[in-house]
Order: sequence, then C-alpha cells, then structure tokens
Amino acid sequence: FIKIFNKNFEIKMLTQRNHKLKSKTQIVGPYLNNGIPNVLDFLKCSKINNSFFSNYFEKLNSKILDVNDKQLFAAIQLILKTNQNKKKLMIFGNGGSAAIASHIAVDFTKAVRIRATNYNEADLITCLSNDFGYQYWVSQAIEFYADKGDIIILISSSGTSSNILNGAKKANEMGLKVISFTEYKKDNEVSKNSNLNFWVDSNEYNIIEMAHHVWLVSLIDYIEEL
Repeated sequence: FIKIFNKNFEIKMLTQRNHKLKSKTQIVGPYLNNGIPNVLDFLKCSKINNSFFSNYFEKLNSKILDVNDKQLFAAIQLILKTNQNKKKLMIFGNGGSAAIASHIAVDFTKAVRIRATNYNEADLITCLSNDFGYQYWVSQAIEFYADKGDIIILISSSGTSSNILNGAKKANEMGLKVISFTEYKKDNEVSKNSNLNFWVDSNEYNIIEMAHHVWLVSLIDYIEEL
C-alpha cells in the first residue's frame, strides 16, 4: 500500500496479486482528475521539476571527479605492497557505508585476489558492542583480528562516528596504515587519524556514499587492469 502526498492531492495505489497482477489507482484532489494521471500534469503539481535528474547526476559526477589522482595511486601502492607481504585489508563502515564495505571486500577478494575482510556479522557486532560499548566495537575487532602490516579502510560519511574514530586510533596504536573516506569538514577527526583520506565536499549522504563507492571500485578496476 503506497501513499504519495504532494500539496493538496493524494495518490493511493493498492496492488494485489490474484493469478494476474492487478492495480487500482485512485486520485483525490483539485489538481488531478479521477483516473490515471497525466505525467506532465503530475510534474506541474509537483515541487520537483523535470530537471531534477540531470542536475542530480551532474552534481554527483562533479563530486566523483573531484578526487586527487595522486592519492588514488598512493592508495593502490599501499594496497599492492600489503598484498605482496601477504597481509589483508580490513574494511569498516556504518549503515550504507557498511554495505559498501561488504561489496568492496568481496570485489577485492574475488576480482583481484587481494584478501579483504569486513565485519558486518550481527553476532560479532552485538557481542563486541554489548561487552565493550558500540563506540568501541570497531577498535576491538581491529585489536582481535588485525595482523601487523594490515591496512584498515574506514568509511564514514560524517568523519565523526565514534566507533570509526576509535578504530582509527586503535590502528594508529598498533602501527597499522589507515585509509579513510569521509566528508563534511575536511579536517575531521577520522581524517586526522588517517594516512590517506578521501574527502567529499558535500553534505548530501547519497552523493557522498556514491562518491566513496565509485572511488573504492576504481581502485579495484585499476588493479585488475595491471
């Protein structure tokens, strides 16, 4: 059951499956007549104009391109050296960044045969959070699972998440290299505790996360071409 509200009109859509998929749409309000709405009429009533998508993708593209190539090559050099030394990548994030961590860990391992791990298992996170506090579960995971010479990759849109920041500090204590992906303030606390920091100049979460994701995937694709 889906409801879409925009000013004075309401679209109610009820869909049910009975051998065939049937849909029934009811339009209520002064802007649209009963029946199936005309797309142009809908756009006229909406605050969202028809240039939204072109503007959105243009903005996203500009943020993706706003990356320091030298830093990308520096990250690749660190990652390749770590792999040559038979060490691993440990990747952490919260929320959407945790999903990115899972994807990137799989692709590093499968596509370029660089051992990469993430720690998104519910039992692990709840265990460490329960015993040490949520703000320390990443640092505890690093303490328990990291080996000398590993790289810690931290993804934090805010650059201030306490669990990610404590993870960076723990990595520094253990002499591990830290590569971070952040935004908001360029000199955020996570970036200050990183050897390399990739920063997105934006405060829009989806733009930030997609830029982080593309930059990480680009590292894998570059290595795959070597």
